[in-house]
Amino acid sequence: MTQTMIATILLIGLFLVLVFARVPIVYAIGIASLADFFYLGINPMQMALKFVSNLNSYTLLAVPFFITMGELMGAGGVTERLIDFSKELVGWVRGGAAMVNVVASFFFGGISGSSSADCASLGPIEIKMMEEQGYDRPFSTCLTMASSVEGILVPPSQNMVIYTLAAAGVTTVSIGQLFLAGYVPGAVLSLVLMIYSYYYSKKNGIPVTGRFHPKKCMRSLLRSVWGLLAVLIVVVGVIAGVFTTTESAAVAVVWSLMVGLFIYRGFRLRDIPHIFHNVTMTLGKVLILIGVSGAFTYLLTYLKIPENASRMLLSVTGNKILILILLNLLMLFLGCLIEMACLILMLTPVVLPIWMALGLSPIHLGVVMVLNLGIGLLTPPVGSTLFIGSAISGIRIEKLSKAMLPFYITMAAALLILTYFPQSFMWLPEMMY
Repeated sequence: MTQTMIATILLIGLFLVLVFARVPIVYAIGIASLADFFYLGINPMQMALKFVSNLNSYTLLAVPFFITMGELMGAGGVTERLIDFSKELVGWVRGGAAMVNVVASFFFGGISGSSSADCASLGPIEIKMMEEQGYDRPFSTCLTMASSVEGILVPPSQNMVIYTLAAAGVTTVSIGQLFLAGYVPGAVLSLVLMIYSYYYSKKNGIPVTGRFHPKKCMRSLLRSVWGLLAVLIVVVGVIAGVFTTTESAAVAVVWSLMVGLFIYRGFRLRDIPHIFHNVTMTLGKVLILIGVSGAFTYLLTYLKIPENASRMLLSVTGNKILILILLNLLMLFLGCLIEMACLILMLTPVVLPIWMALGLSPIHLGVVMVLNLGIGLLTPPVGSTLFIGSAISGIRIEKLSKAMLPFYITMAAALLILTYFPQSFMWLPEMMY
């Protein structure tokens, strides 16, 4: 075997061994990369340089701002107002409580940008509300977890920002286009979950409660609009060219602070240090992953792994449908094992050249990858949202995983629609740009 082949096996093999041995993902990436640097005879200082250079990005500043905005909005009382609005909007149809769960996640996801934050913030309220309407706890928890994935599709999403950074070595991806492309997929996921909820409610005889009141609906919308404006600031600001992504995120943080302190009064000045502590803890995990993955991505490029993987896959089959199935299966499998932000950084340089060789848009891949890895957040052994769902419901992970099977199938249906019918959502960014 050649030195390049041995180095490739060492890098990927050692990383996977450490992951399966339950070594924290940051250490697994770092150890595998450092071992490969030594084997290839590359100065290990290059690893430190790649760590720093990966963090030296103006666009990356948007990530801490988005995380801060989500924390401020979550603490500021937005959650209850969005649930009230969702109740007035869809709570009167069959399966209303389940529909409220899905719609509230769609709105809150645009504020938090995080599946975990969505599940942790809305979950306790939504699960209790659904149980009062006659749903059992496993179904209520599973729907809460599944709908939380809307949070990483609907902009602004820090994972989409990370994707644009990971794709930069291959091609330029417009964050504005990617944000716009996330709305319809978020709605598609909502729709398939609502259809399944309607079927489940009818099958189990869940009664219809309440009636639609236009005036109450409008009043609840006006109460929640201050929180929703934070999302409009980001999305409209970026699309209209008024702000860069980073600037719009910073403005949204200031707006969220004002709303939480003076309009909703969900927190006080003395609570701000605790909120920023939560931001720092989350941000520390994200930034160290981005830094360490810089060395890993450098080695992938140095060893020409993306080119070789593309050539090998295209030599096996030229069937576009089959290649897309294989790529989806790869992302789903790895999403069960590796943390989302890290996997985006590692997988994008490998998959994107293959995707583009099929004549498909990098925006399309961004949406499909985010949904794939979002499903991974709900699967054992490392699904963070699955762990949160288990914690807030008191149901064991084994039982929750089994109860999630219909939702995996439902979400896979949404994934297939978005994979094979990209014009179902690409029309929006193409029209606006």
